[in-house]
Amino acid sequence: MGQGQEQKIRPEPQIEIQERGEIFFFYRSKVNKEEAHSADDVQRLYIIMRPESGERAVEVKQRKDGGSQEVNIEEQPLFRFTVMGRKSLPDPNEKSRPYWGFVEMVTTNADHVKNALKGGEYETKSRGKRHTSDARALGEGIYRILRHKAESGKRSHTHLIYKLEFPGEDEKNEPQEAINIEREGSFIIQIKNPEEKVGAGGGGLQKKRKAMFPAHLQGQLGHVRFAPADPPDFLNYEGCEFLLISASDHIEDELGLELLTEEGEHDASCSDLLDTFKFEDTATPSTVPLLKGIWT
Repeated sequence: MGQGQEQKIRPEPQIEIQERGEIFFFYRSKVNKEEAHSADDVQRLYIIMRPESGERAVEVKQRKDGGSQEVNIEEQPLFRFTVMGRKSLPDPNEKSRPYWGFVEMVTTNADHVKNALKGGEYETKSRGKRHTSDARALGEGIYRILRHKAESGKRSHTHLIYKLEFPGEDEKNEPQEAINIEREGSFIIQIKNPEEKVGAGGGGLQKKRKAMFPAHLQGQLGHVRFAPADPPDFLNYEGCEFLLISASDHIEDELGLELLTEEGEHDASCSDLLDTFKFEDTATPSTVPLLKGIWT
């Protein structure tokens, strides 16, 4: 249903929209579990962002050989496949608790994302054959990454905000509520500097998996451990680690901005997620959480 629109409901000169696009949420059940019936059964939460416009039509992304390439996001699809470490979005009641995640894949090919969402079997030395089920779609909406200029004496920061279109408001929201995917949300998003140590117990990716940003992006990070996602191009590099910190579950009150999704019936034929990743059967376990708001 596209990137939607936004409307300022009060003068807010401190807010600048950097990027607009669509956002999709998926979960995967734990190994050897075909279905999930609660948050305890969830192995992974994936967030997929598809930027479609912004301050600049052309963004820079990582090439397979480690270099960089330009992508015109208004003309060519770009997908960021990200993984949340805690298997949920931040709890809106814990405003200061950061939730870590990382970019696993960046691609211009929707089939690469679809393949990453498929289940399969693999062998382990200690436990033999293991099975993973197909990931389940559980949310589709619109998002913005925006720059929030600070008052005098304070540091500016960036927000990731979103509003759901699917499931519809009249549907159940069982898995969504269990893993903190509200109808709308606002998070401060920070990029982790891959060249700075976080300290004992800081966790994160192994060194060989960390992002290798081009010089102009790495230079913007300087010697700080975490920095705003400004520009959002940081998220176009595999291995980019980030923090989400719950800011608000009511965007209008917090930022003076209302996200507007398309009006009308929200049936399966209107879903960009189903169309983009070619889910032709809308009654499969992979799509029921998205359309009906129930666990499968």
